[in-house]
Amino acid sequence: MSTTGEATVNPDGSTTFDDAGADANFDNTTDGSGIPNMDEETTAEEIIKGTDPALYLAIAVVCFAVIFVFIQIRKKRKSDEIDSFFSNLDGDKFNLQLPGSVDDYYEAKEKCEKAGWEPGQSSGAQPSPHHRALAQALMKRCIDDIPIVTHIQRESPGMNKLYSQSMCSVKQWKSYQAAEA
Repeated sequence: MSTTGEATVNPDGSTTFDDAGADANFDNTTDGSGIPNMDEETTAEEIIKGTDPALYLAIAVVCFAVIFVFIQIRKKRKSDEIDSFFSNLDGDKFNLQLPGSVDDYYEAKEKCEKAGWEPGQSSGAQPSPHHRALAQALMKRCIDDIPIVTHIQRESPGMNKLYSQSMCSVKQWKSYQAAEA
């Protein structure tokens, strides 16, 4: 049940409508100026109902910060694992054990010095028994050292290249230098 009403155009250009056919349940809450009247309760409810965009921004910043911290901690743990791996790498490859003939040589040398032999002493055409015993112990020591020396010589170019390109740890390099000396 709708009826059309007449519209009146005012001299200032505004329009007014006739309320003759308006719905009886319609609540006209306008004052004389045409602005709707709003009581304080409805205004407060509308403000409370809306969510401030700054709240969304704050939540997004907090989420971003949490994700950033999580990623940084994860990167640090991975870096620490890698660093601990390289720091635990020792130069076992060059942690060489000298053969037992080295100790035998030093024992023979000590025995000869206690018996009166002095290093650099010339005994003429015939070598003394002390000189002969030391020569034999030294020859045995040299023969037993050959595998160690060949191992170091075989690994020398590779270790020098690794060290020049910073691909081996300082601990490995020092172990290699100690074995080479």
